[in-house]
Amino acid sequence: MKPFVVIATILLTIAIIGIAMVAFKESKGQAAITTYTLSDQEKPLVRVVKNSVDFGDMNVSDEKTAEFILENIGNKPLELYGVTSSCGCTFGEIEINKIKSPRFAMHAKSDWSGVIQQGNTATVKVTYIPSIMPVKGDVTRMVYVKTNDPKNQELTFSVKANVK
Repeated sequence: MKPFVVIATILLTIAIIGIAMVAFKESKGQAAITTYTLSDQEKPLVRVVKNSVDFGDMNVSDEKTAEFILENIGNKPLELYGVTSSCGCTFGEIEINKIKSPRFAMHAKSDWSGVIQQGNTATVKVTYIPSIMPVKGDVTRMVYVKTNDPKNQELTFSVKANVK
């Protein structure tokens, strides 16, 4: 066989294996999330007191974290999942009953989910580290959290800073 055919066959085999690995990884999903409709009498309902924080001035070498409180004021468990961020420099983490989720960033793919029982709270922590993606001036970054509350299916938590 000619060397070109051997190399092409090896590269094609590697590409097929790589595609199969990615497809398998993405097919593994999280546990089923219980869904509700707006017309359901019994459903979770999330209350967010505030969803944004202004860090003010910060240096590019600084790291700052804001905390946001979620409360389930509905009458069914509130499920949180699909946590991602708007930038690789911004991370989201959720704490429920003193148990912390992994730290999530942009394009995060995870099967993590958390449950807030009726009347309980959780904390969403948003950490901004400008040195990862250095920019200067006014910057706003977000963390997104999906829920099974039919009225609030995706929550957005934002932090703003004037990076110097």
